[in-house]
Amino acid sequence: MAVETTRWGILYCPKNSITSKQKRWQKIETLLKQHNIVYDMVQSETSESVERLMTMLINNSYKTIIIVGGDSALNDAVNCLMKVEKRVRDEISLGVIPNGVMNDFARFWDFDEDDLEQTIEWLSKQRVRKVDLGCIRYTNKQGIHCHRYFLNCLNIGMTADIMNLRRQTRRLFGSRTLSFISSLFVMLFHRMEYKMKLRINSDVIDRRVMTVCVGSGPGYGQTPNAVPYNGMLDISVVYHPEMVQLIEGIWLLITGRFLNHRSVHPFRANEVFVDEAKHALVGVDGRLMKTPVGAFRIDIEQEVINFLIPA
Repeated sequence: MAVETTRWGILYCPKNSITSKQKRWQKIETLLKQHNIVYDMVQSETSESVERLMTMLINNSYKTIIIVGGDSALNDAVNCLMKVEKRVRDEISLGVIPNGVMNDFARFWDFDEDDLEQTIEWLSKQRVRKVDLGCIRYTNKQGIHCHRYFLNCLNIGMTADIMNLRRQTRRLFGSRTLSFISSLFVMLFHRMEYKMKLRINSDVIDRRVMTVCVGSGPGYGQTPNAVPYNGMLDISVVYHPEMVQLIEGIWLLITGRFLNHRSVHPFRANEVFVDEAKHALVGVDGRLMKTPVGAFRIDIEQEVINFLIPA
């Protein structure tokens, strides 16, 4: 049954931590009431339930859907939205209250995980901007042609592995900074190269590569100049640096100057062809996906999601 157009559908994705999951929601609930926001809340426990509950909210005609979660939950949400007809999707505005292991896309818009009051005030203004989605198009092990959308970035190689480590260590340490540093430390003993063949614009890269980041958004610092509304993808290709250069690269990543490193080669394009990336892990918005079989393509669809941004 359809709901009134002003009522929000809220999908709460609690973090797996030792702190009370309900304490966070109680703070959000108090602020929603202070702003006179009418809403219905559903709570997820797994990524599979995010997709199921998001589909339910769409089918029940909620026009404003807020994800209380991180990059992976947002990724599930936009992939659900892209399954429905354009006329339905165009009537829905998607927002985020950051509550994930990684909240890179929310931070791009200055949504602060620790400032719930500011976030909810901004969301209540209903300021919408259409944003782009990147898309990986690939073949799976069953020979089926598949695709997956991303808001922030896609990683191929070592960074995909590090994003997975970072997610695990964040659950262990609870601190974003500690998890980042510990993941980088592990990388020093875990780094590898991958034989890749990439086609970007008129350039062909056919050599051993450490990692590739394709970003519609900031890409966890690896595509810092990317913006999710210009119809382009930013690509950072990182060759295998020496140990001293690797430490320098870590410092430049932390300080926001990643593209200044001599082993980082930046590109901008509207599509990337990956003809070969043997044994390289692939991560989408901070979550590992099943490695594509054979060649795959990454492109962008412009202005396809209505996203709530700061007023």
